[in-house]
This record gives sequence, structure tokens and C-alpha cells, in this order.
Amino acid sequence: MSGNIQLLSDTLAAAQAEGRSALIAYLPAGFPTVDGGIEAAKAVFAGGADIVEIGLPHSDPVLDGPVIQTADDIALRGGVKIADVLRTVREAHAATGKPVLVMTYWNPVDRYGVERFTAELAEAGGAGCILPDLPVQESATWREHAAKHGLATVFVVAPSSKDARLAEITAAGSGFVYAASLMGVTGTRESVGAEAQDLVRRTKATTGLPVCVGLGVSNAEQAAEVARFADGVIVGSAFVKRLLASDGDLAAGLAGVRALAGELAEGVRTRS
Repeated sequence: MSGNIQLLSDTLAAAQAEGRSALIAYLPAGFPTVDGGIEAAKAVFAGGADIVEIGLPHSDPVLDGPVIQTADDIALRGGVKIADVLRTVREAHAATGKPVLVMTYWNPVDRYGVERFTAELAEAGGAGCILPDLPVQESATWREHAAKHGLATVFVVAPSSKDARLAEITAAGSGFVYAASLMGVTGTRESVGAEAQDLVRRTKATTGLPVCVGLGVSNAEQAAEVARFADGVIVGSAFVKRLLASDGDLAAGLAGVRALAGELAEGVRTRS
């Protein structure tokens, strides 16, 4: 079975055709439990998310802020494995028919085996992978296997990236480009920052790929603000906060993330 890169591209194109940005939700696998994480992914889709990223919990993340680190720690203490991450992708996609990606640091993939990981992700119905710490110049093996299995390779760009570097990164990527709107780690913020719009403008000058903005968006107003200039709005920590706030009441947590997805979906359609 091939991966679902085409489904990912079609979903982003459909949002553009509707005159809006796509809403992309991030949730770590295995949090609060493996089954609970699967239900959370289904809930954000039900609320209005167009695409879901499933995080592969890592003990030493470089991009994730304290909220997602807390969720990762819970998932790791619960014994989450790569097989659980792939099951989350499989069941979330099978239940909704919508694109699901994995977001992971490179080391777990390298240790698991690139061929094995890409083949199993594609078999699970995955649309691709976001690899924030994989340098483009060291990504040839990954990209070869991802392309072989019909998976997108999403690279991350940052405000510190020079224009020449942006061109190099976007030329190697597929699916979309993840624009980290702020220097630093993930987490909700009071404002999303003016750097995001400039980064999207500079990135779009190098590629025809959709450019989606992450890091900092937590409410409908911020989603509408980012949607004015980005093809997709990525939200992670705000969803994890809703699950953490439920304090073990899964039904309440699922209701919380579904409601937040609905608010954000309305935001990306508002484009204030």
C-alpha cells in the first residue's frame, strides 16, 4: 500500500479553493493512553481539523515546549512504542479518511530502520512525516524511501533561515513546508509574532508548496490572524492543554479538544 501524499495535497488544495487555510492539529501518540490518543485524533477531526500530525514521543525533544514534553513523558512512562504510533495513524485515518502525518525526531527513525519505518507508515495509511532535526543535506536516504512509499517529507523552516537556505530546504521537501513562526520551542503565546508573516513571504518566494505556520497559535483569533497569510495553521500545545486539564477524565478531554478544533476551524475561515 502506498502512502497518502496525494490525499494531503488534495486536502490543502481543497482548503485553498474554499478561500481559507487548513487547520492542522498536533497530538502526541500514547497520550493520555494509546487508545485515548487515537480517540483524541478522531475528536479533533470531528471538530473540524483538516489534517492531524501524530507526534512520536521523545525523551529529549529539541522543538517541543513544556506542555508537549509533559504529554511525551506520560506517554513514555506508559510504554508507548513506534508500533503504537503507527496504530494511531492507522486507526485515525481509517476512521476518518483524512490525512495523518507523523512528526518525529530523526534518531528513532534511524534506529528503527528507514525502510521499515517508511514501509510501515505507508501501510498504516500515513500521508508523510515531519522531521524537524533532519538536515536537508543528510536526508537523501529518507527522501528516497519516502518517495518510494508515497509519503511526504515536510521540512521545518525558521525565521533565522537565510533565503538561499530556504530555497535549498523547500526544493527537497514535499507535501507542505512547516514554518516555525518564532524562534524557540512549541507552546501557546499571547501573540503569534510579526516574524511569521515575513517568513511565509520569503518561503513562498522559493516554492509552490503550501506553507503552514506552527508554534504559538492557541485560539480562534490567532488562527484567523495567521490564516490571512498562511496556507495552514498548526496547533499542538493548546490541544494537549485541554487533555491535561481534564485530569484523567477522557470524555471531558475529548469534548475539550473537539470544541477547540471547532473554534479554530471557524477561525481559519474568518481570516480577520
